[in-house]
Amino acid sequence: MNVRHPAGPSSAPAEVEAAPGRTRLERATALLPGLVPVVALTALATLLGHLAPVVGPPVFAVVGGIGIALIRPPAERARPGLNFAAKTVLKTSIVVLGTGLSFHEVLTIGSASLPVLLGTLAVALLGAVVIGRALGVARDLRTLIGVGTGICGASAIAATDAVISASDADVSYAIATIFTFNVAAVLTFPSIGHALGLSPHAFGLWAGTAVNDLSSVVAASTIFGHGAATYAVVVKLTRTLMIIPIAIALSAWRARAGRPRTTANGPEAPRGIRHVVPVFIGWFLVAVALNTFGLVPISWHQALSAIAEGMITMALGAIGLSTRPREIRRAGFRPLALGAILWVLVASTSLGLQALTGTHV
Repeated sequence: MNVRHPAGPSSAPAEVEAAPGRTRLERATALLPGLVPVVALTALATLLGHLAPVVGPPVFAVVGGIGIALIRPPAERARPGLNFAAKTVLKTSIVVLGTGLSFHEVLTIGSASLPVLLGTLAVALLGAVVIGRALGVARDLRTLIGVGTGICGASAIAATDAVISASDADVSYAIATIFTFNVAAVLTFPSIGHALGLSPHAFGLWAGTAVNDLSSVVAASTIFGHGAATYAVVVKLTRTLMIIPIAIALSAWRARAGRPRTTANGPEAPRGIRHVVPVFIGWFLVAVALNTFGLVPISWHQALSAIAEGMITMALGAIGLSTRPREIRRAGFRPLALGAILWVLVASTSLGLQALTGTHV
């Protein structure tokens, strides 16, 4: 899929990882221009977080990164390193968090979240169709914004694009829209959650079902509290699996409509399930299994939790530094308006369903 994603951390170039003929040392060296400022920002955010524990390192990292990006955006050569920190480091932190969970907890949390999860997903997808039409947003673009809001941000957008052949511009605008409200969620959800008196589990369920991207879910829930972060990660990973039925449904619809996906080299072959489900989910389950069977000593849990928080802080610093205000402005009013309305609808629906199903305590 040859799509350029210029907005946000998930869209940074991946040439370093994919460039043929490069040695591992050359690829690692190419990451340094991005990793050096991220590590420096992480160290500063960690220091400030210890001085002001109420705020915490993750907030200082993401806000500091955004501030730096607004004043002086990183050079293009820093993008591979920022992309590595924002994606690979973040996913690794999720795997590390898995070492503190058991399968019983994962299954319990995942099944308990289903009513809220499915309700918010329905609101996002139906809202994208109805409200998108009313705003005059093109079909592919409103579809991308709908799945991005309802499932898992840029990952869902990429998986959906694999079956609907959206234009580069639509993919870029959708990611810019989702990224805008990811940042808004990180900055506002923790304060709103405390103001509403939500418990860590209630906030984790809210963040896991109402925040678009995994990185922002981890950020918002980590800022709120560790109990919320663990809960939110499981809910979010359960929500991420909704990519599978949605992608299959869109693919079936597309096949019935007689619109095979084409590329510069001709028709594209159907994509297997491994192209839809993130690989790190498998590693997360391996980590959970190791802890379930007692292969992770309890004495390690506190240190592993601290390592995970440090990695999350690093990833959030990279996400902040990856902010591209120009691309967000370029997306235009209508996609942003649709994203804003869906964001508010999904967030309020999540809280409402929690109250109705008794999962808000």
